[in-house]
Amino acid sequence: MTNLSRFGELIRNKRKEKGYTLELVAQKLKIDPSTLCKIEKKERNASKELVLKLSSVLEIDETELLISFLSDKVANEIWQENHFEEVLKIAGEKIKYLKTVNVEQGKINF
Repeated sequence: MTNLSRFGELIRNKRKEKGYTLELVAQKLKIDPSTLCKIEKKERNASKELVLKLSSVLEIDETELLISFLSDKVANEIWQENHFEEVLKIAGEKIKYLKTVNVEQGKINF
């Protein structure tokens, strides 16, 4: 199922659904509540590490949360481009190709 909610909306909705306060979740994540609030409002970006911790704290499927997080990053980067659909298509093909070659991470040059 495709969830078009933004990452921040998804975690805010899940947090409220569970009856958790910003303070409680922030405490479990060992971050400031204002930081979590800014992430929920899309005023600040989360790290992948924080996303993984959030999936555990909020009991959200890790894959679902990572997809929401990463798709937001991609969409925010290219949404204003005229050819975003072609960019996504080619990027998908490049990713498939890169996964088939046995190259150490960090040594791939475009």
